Amino acid sequence: MSIRIPFNKPPFVGSEIEYVRAAVESGRICGDGQFNQKCHKWLQEHTGTSKALLTTSCTHALEMAAFLCDILPGDEVIMPSFTFVSTADAFAMRGAKCVFVDIRPDTMNLDEKKIEEAITPKTRAIVPVHYAGVSCEMDTINAIAKKHHLFVVEDAAQGMMATYKGRALGNLGDFGCYSYHETKNYSMGEGGALLIRDSKFADRAEIIREKGTNRVQFHRGEVDKYTWVELGSSYLPSELNAAYLYAELEQAKRIFDNRMASWNAYYERLEPLQKKGLIELPKIPEECKHNAHMFYIKMPDLEGRTKMIAHLVKHEILAVFHYVPLHNAPAGKRFGRFSGVDAFTTRESNRLLRLPMFYGLKLDDLDFVCDKIHAFF
Repeated sequence: MSIRIPFNKPPFVGSEIEYVRAAVESGRICGDGQFNQKCHKWLQEHTGTSKALLTTSCTHALEMAAFLCDILPGDEVIMPSFTFVSTADAFAMRGAKCVFVDIRPDTMNLDEKKIEEAITPKTRAIVPVHYAGVSCEMDTINAIAKKHHLFVVEDAAQGMMATYKGRALGNLGDFGCYSYHETKNYSMGEGGALLIRDSKFADRAEIIREKGTNRVQFHRGEVDKYTWVELGSSYLPSELNAAYLYAELEQAKRIFDNRMASWNAYYERLEPLQKKGLIELPKIPEECKHNAHMFYIKMPDLEGRTKMIAHLVKHEILAVFHYVPLHNAPAGKRFGRFSGVDAFTTRESNRLLRLPMFYGLKLDDLDFVCDKIHAFF
């Protein structure tokens, strides 16, 4: 299959290679060298979090959050079913039951009005997923969590540089998790970050990230020798990955502006189809500032989406859909349950189609995509 316009191209600003070379020439390429530290500082300054730690993936950031929440077998964790498998994996691996709650059809986010009815004496945490970099209704979610003494772990894999009421996604709950996979706005190939709002969790997070040892504290001179303290794993990325990412963090606003221009161009060109009732476009609540992570359209039904994908592929355009709702998946049935009625999760996931969206997307190519969508109708 020949593709003229891919769905994604990993971001590249030009200085990544220079920084990776600098990391190599420094003589230290394992984790927590100069570029890891520069990324940590950048994230803390730009999100307001008390502690940021790079990880080898967003999946691992979520796993660290599950450790810090002391999730144990038999606990329950509330989350949407419309999400990537990592959201559930991190807690199921600790022995928790995933309790899936329906989504809002406007934002595709966890329906905050359905959370309380899903809470039981076994509930330990709520995991809102900020789909497409558009925030969940965090004031309501945090209020529910406070009332029931629950942790809030934000799956902000798609949410860096987005805000809710002026506050950075990832720094609204107890813990926030970013992704730097090659499909994200900012990338290190594979990678992520854990944001910790309350500094009281910082030391333990460092221990978990360093295989359960207090090696970081030893290097800071806080202990006279380092040893195995508790369970953990090797969650810190190499300097090569961190160097690649730091080049993009330095250009974060440039990448943001470029993607936002593409997002706005898509919306402007496709809005006439929405006005005719042929498709639906993303809805951004007034209190949310998104980050142009993706641009999607909603077709009337699964059949229409399937035909649109085939039509675009015929014109060498790659558009994709996701996710298979987790409660319908084999593992989802083993490790989770759906709370209440699936009114929107399956229906809306069957309609949604993601269009090509990446840093450096040419306007001519974007126009070509929009022209072919118009031609479909």
